[in-house]
Amino acid sequence: MTTVTLDTFDIAIAALLVVLNAGLSFRLKLALERPLLVAAVRTAVQLFLVGFVIKALFALASPLWTGLMVLVMLLAAGYEVQARQQRRFTGAWAYGLGTLSVTAGAGLVTLMALVVVVQPEPWYHPRYAIPLLGMILGNAMTAVSLALDSLATAAARERAAIEARLALGADRATALRTVAHQALRTGLMPIINAMSAAGVIALPGMMTGQILAGADPVEAVKYQILIMFLIAGGTGIGVFLAVYAGSRRLSDSRHRLRLDRLRPAA
Repeated sequence: MTTVTLDTFDIAIAALLVVLNAGLSFRLKLALERPLLVAAVRTAVQLFLVGFVIKALFALASPLWTGLMVLVMLLAAGYEVQARQQRRFTGAWAYGLGTLSVTAGAGLVTLMALVVVVQPEPWYHPRYAIPLLGMILGNAMTAVSLALDSLATAAARERAAIEARLALGADRATALRTVAHQALRTGLMPIINAMSAAGVIALPGMMTGQILAGADPVEAVKYQILIMFLIAGGTGIGVFLAVYAGSRRLSDSRHRLRLDRLRPAA
């Protein structure tokens, strides 16, 4: 089967759809046209740059350069997590909490997948390590940012109820349980929806790409199931860690609510 290649004109046609959306935003005064166009340009530039970098990494197959790429991806994901918060934690926690959570979730799951499941030779080969980490990390980043945003926003909104529970003798875990559970649900809902819709409503990206590239559909399905389960695992670990650590940060050892550890809403 011959692979269909794309040229600049093909991509430009697809880009017109983004321009159309920006035009609708301008017409309806949504003020989203600039962020939309900037995001589209960033997508194109970043993906082309990453494509050239990954091509070079494939040729080198060096653990040093692969590890450097992984580090850059994790640090960038941590930055994006904090950038999406309406109410961020103060100090180093703003960046550190999200970075630690996505690293623990996506990093550990990717490592397990490479060493135990996929087992490429060598196990750190960038052809496998970088795409696997990218898919898991992207979903974990989104989930962690949603969970932390929900936790901080709900804690500020429910301040009176939380402090009333504390005044009645509840410990901090009990007082914050409602907002923590809501944050967990918010963070995990996207991957639950994605798994529920896979195959029936939507064909996931990796599976679609493999089929378009000429792979056997059944083999593409096997890989997609593996990826979905890995994403769910990495997302769950990241979200649980973020919500647990965030809840502890929003209180102290004397079981007091510490909203002073949050910055004002952006």
